[in-house]
Amino acid sequence: MYLDLDGEGPRYAQLIRSLKGAILDGRFAAGARLPASRSLARELDISRNTVLAAYEQLQAEGFLVGRVGSGSYVASVGSPQPQRRSGATLVAPLSAFARRVVANFDGRAIPGRQHQGLRYNLQYGLPLANPMLASVWRRELNRAAEHVEFDYPDAQGFLALREQICDYLARRRGVPATPDDVLIVSGTQQAFALAARVLLGPTETVVLEDPHYRGARQVFVAHGAHVRGCRVDAEGLVPSALPEDARLAVVTPSHQFPTGALLPLGRRVELLEWAAAQRAWLIEDDYDGEFRYGGRPLAALKSLDRDSRVIYIGSFSKALFPALRLGYMVLPPSLRDAFVAAKWLEDRGCNALEQAALARFMADGGFERHLRRAAQTLRARRTAMLSGLARQGAGIVEVVDSNAGMHLTAWLNGVTHADCERLIEHARTRGLGLYAIAPYCLKAPPRPGLVLGYASLPPQDIEAAMRLFGKCIAEVGLAARPGVAA
Repeated sequence: MYLDLDGEGPRYAQLIRSLKGAILDGRFAAGARLPASRSLARELDISRNTVLAAYEQLQAEGFLVGRVGSGSYVASVGSPQPQRRSGATLVAPLSAFARRVVANFDGRAIPGRQHQGLRYNLQYGLPLANPMLASVWRRELNRAAEHVEFDYPDAQGFLALREQICDYLARRRGVPATPDDVLIVSGTQQAFALAARVLLGPTETVVLEDPHYRGARQVFVAHGAHVRGCRVDAEGLVPSALPEDARLAVVTPSHQFPTGALLPLGRRVELLEWAAAQRAWLIEDDYDGEFRYGGRPLAALKSLDRDSRVIYIGSFSKALFPALRLGYMVLPPSLRDAFVAAKWLEDRGCNALEQAALARFMADGGFERHLRRAAQTLRARRTAMLSGLARQGAGIVEVVDSNAGMHLTAWLNGVTHADCERLIEHARTRGLGLYAIAPYCLKAPPRPGLVLGYASLPPQDIEAAMRLFGKCIAEVGLAARPGVAA
């Protein structure tokens, strides 16, 4: 039996208060038998007379019933009431940070948490399930466990993993980096949180593309930064629209999220010139740079950075699986010490066993083989979705195809935002999960659109989902109406 003696006054009085609180809280139900006095005295390291005195007092007050030859039992005292200590407040005051966190948290936006009973969920962020990868990862963890040190990990990250990331980035993304430049984090979200703490003071301005990844917005708003949007067009972020007072800008130049636009070289140079002139920092979120299905991709923005203004962020959540909470930052030399110190202060470093397993997986070529297989799988699913949208959304749906990533953006022409919401709600009643682009925007987009993830469904399910999508359009009665933009 667990009883908390508060240390105030005689032992028998402490025991009475503890037992009475447990009974009133409902932890000891009516009719429950209490331990024998000798047993409880031994467990609590107090005298038996102290226990007997407490039991007698509680019997006198009606909390216990004594039965000769059987023991002491909890009496019925009505419905359990939560125990309140004197001076305790019913509602704890929250800090300004906590209030901002609560106000901006939306659990429904977490992939897989919303509408789990749907037959076909096209939510962005659901993972590509690969049973073979699960088996391989189990083997790598077992191997790593034989050699991992059981000390605190290096806050900057496992050296072998940082070396493998440098090799990977040089080959795949054209990013030159040394292991000293790399910081291992628990994912993109922690990278944003560290950047907010290290780079931004209260009320300083951070610029996000509009539309953008909501997780970034939530971090910076919670930090107390002033968040401003920058216009995005068919070629991505418009550098000429960047404000002059920004301290930091978050960009997705290789695959704008969620529109899919690819930032051309001229705009990349203009963006770097803006950062140098304003002495601002750029965060390049290369969230799905591993997956491209056509055309020759431009190298990462970081590869063009001559003034050390770009912080490059990568994650293994999309490339492998979200449960693996590992990502990385490539930092300018002037920021390395500050970011490593902030990381150490937050969690002392990421899981050493998983870092060691991932380093070996990359060194043995397993990561590259997985990426090739995953790209083939995703290409087939993307093709199924593109074909289905072309057939089922003719005249209404305009697809932005960027030959990359794990989602598509489908704009709805000639219908209103209210029409889009009606379509989404009706589709859910039919078992189809559709998701609007509007929540990713600071300002309402000029026309409604959908962000459609295809990673989690096989081609045959995507084809069925697209047929259902067409039926939902017809059942809601949507038809392109000339002149309707919003």
